[in-house]
Amino acid sequence: MGLQPCPAIFDERQADWRNGAVVYQVIVDRFAPPTDLEGKQSLYSPPRRWRAWAETPDRGPFLPDVQVWSQELDFWGGDLTSLRGQLDYIHGLGVDVLYLNPIHKAYTNHKYDAEDYFEVSPEYGTRADVRALAEACHARGMKLVLDGVFNHMGRNSAWFRAAMQDPNSPYRDWFFIDPKYKLGYRAWADVANLPELRVENPQVQARIFGDADSVVQGYLRDGVDGWRLDVAFDLGFDILTKLTAAAHAAKPGSLVVGEIWNYPEQWSPAVDAVMNFYYRELIFALAQRDLTGAHAGRLIKRMIADTGLEPVLKSWIVLDNHDTERLQDRLPELWRRRLAQVLQFTLPGSPNLYYGVEVGMAGGKDPANRAPMRWDLVRDDNPDLQWMKKLLALRRGRRALRVGDFRLLDSEKLLAFLRLTDHVAETVIVVANPTGRAIKEVLPVRDSRLMNDSQLRDALSDAATAVHSGTLCVSVPAQTIRVFVPVIPDTHEYSAYKRIP
Repeated sequence: MGLQPCPAIFDERQADWRNGAVVYQVIVDRFAPPTDLEGKQSLYSPPRRWRAWAETPDRGPFLPDVQVWSQELDFWGGDLTSLRGQLDYIHGLGVDVLYLNPIHKAYTNHKYDAEDYFEVSPEYGTRADVRALAEACHARGMKLVLDGVFNHMGRNSAWFRAAMQDPNSPYRDWFFIDPKYKLGYRAWADVANLPELRVENPQVQARIFGDADSVVQGYLRDGVDGWRLDVAFDLGFDILTKLTAAAHAAKPGSLVVGEIWNYPEQWSPAVDAVMNFYYRELIFALAQRDLTGAHAGRLIKRMIADTGLEPVLKSWIVLDNHDTERLQDRLPELWRRRLAQVLQFTLPGSPNLYYGVEVGMAGGKDPANRAPMRWDLVRDDNPDLQWMKKLLALRRGRRALRVGDFRLLDSEKLLAFLRLTDHVAETVIVVANPTGRAIKEVLPVRDSRLMNDSQLRDALSDAATAVHSGTLCVSVPAQTIRVFVPVIPDTHEYSAYKRIP
């Protein structure tokens, strides 16, 4: 038996900034050119290299003396101050959350090898700059999320150096140090520069997240709104549960989202949300015709049922990021990218945009995917930017896409689903045809409030259709996705919607 949507549920979801937010990811070093490069030159002494903004990253040799690859020591000079200067651009896109790759003091450019969690890397600025950035985000109605790398540190960390040099060091048991490991210590993925923390140690937990002045709680009190946890799958359910509870205690309503490449079912409430790479695989499989629309729909429905809609709404829908090739490279054909991006913006969840995707930046695997932001492509006549702004405006204008329920529509060949709230005017019906030929099907509408003969228009084109006795006859061209919204008459004359919310 169907249930009428409850207004209170949608009001509660909408009041929680974590639900359906648009997230914009930035590598600080690569986003905005520095305003004071001359004063920072000393920070890039060899073997570090400063690169001109127009240069692109390339792979280089392994440097045995410092145990990293040369491309890990190439810098473009961006910092928190230069980033803050571009907040109006980010806000103007319609972004809700700014997410930064790691900013903690570290040797490399990617900062996943923290030397000191409590300090900001000097190339980026200071804790005061973090507070200023958070304030500037909040002034624009945006939130700020940091990247927490707590499974491992860098081999230059004072904690790790003390542990290796002195068997009696108080930090000895903060790491896994033993001759049985080929490096003499356990390292993440056996990378020498990334010794793993013994997060089971209560002292480590207290320093990372448990104490009021810990890393997690301290930055939240600085004004940061949440944490994205690197390799959260390595931390496990117990540690994640404790860390999330500590974050919520320090700042109620804060976000903890885990980098988890697994099926998302059991990871909540250990974390509030995951980076939903499962979605990513389904979307790409559909766009590449490795998965039929009907099958993709069933898999999505199953995942939402297994995981729960509330965690799914908070989870980030990732198509590309610093660990993957850029979307332009993964899906070179325009129609495939467009289909994938429409699904990113219409499925339940929070779209995670990697900087530059909105202007069509290209880039293969690391380090090519981490090139400096192409500000020369930020032009009104850029079709990628026009398209992204259209998607952002669509999502911003349709509450159902941010916090609405999900209903799969039965189809034999298409991916068809509906998003709905307590207002019929907000209903959205999405129909995707990734095949090479036009498909005509009759679909159930599954929103009892949509009246017979109601007109629907595609928010992305001039296409239109109508509801007939609770069904929808759609003709979808090859390689096309439709986003149908109802046309509710605004009239003082007769309307069948006069008593329908």
